[in-house]
Amino acid sequence: MSAALPVVTLVRHGETAWTVTKQHTGLSDLPLTERGEADARRLGARLRGQRFAKVWTSPLARAARTCELAGFAAVAERDADLVEWDYGKYEGRTSAEILAERPGWSLFRDGCPGGETPAHIAARADRVLGRVRGCGADVLLFSSAHFLRVLTARWLGLEVGAAALFVLGTATLSRLAYEHGLAEPVVALWNECPP
Repeated sequence: MSAALPVVTLVRHGETAWTVTKQHTGLSDLPLTERGEADARRLGARLRGQRFAKVWTSPLARAARTCELAGFAAVAERDADLVEWDYGKYEGRTSAEILAERPGWSLFRDGCPGGETPAHIAARADRVLGRVRGCGADVLLFSSAHFLRVLTARWLGLEVGAAALFVLGTATLSRLAYEHGLAEPVVALWNECPP
């Protein structure tokens, strides 16, 4: 990775019981499943030997444990801005359940009653990006899907609604980078599932 053009490596946490059932898991602090733990170790093998100026993780157990199993706990700092979207009244519910009572609902446009709005999560993502860009070097972030999707949209200078275009699986690796210079942010890798 180039020191002249920093790269931001994103890791979505491993599988939890609610990712299997497709329930919205915001601030509920669920552990990884056995498969989630195995996948986190595979991520560690994929990242082995890479150097990062900073490693930040969500304090939620699923991200922090993924960070630990990937081999970065000793150097990681917990960052509360990296937690998943606060789904409020939609916590633990599936999109199908929400859409049955609220047709046309879109998380990235409408947010969640009793939880965060798109403006709230954009502000958190922008704070993280400020810290990331302030490093001027390669960094590694461990977080959750919806937050990382918003972070990616904001990296590209897009509104939160654009995050709907970026699907992200569990225990995946993505990279945000620059094409020719710091004025040209790009997605260099998306949703890679290590073997």
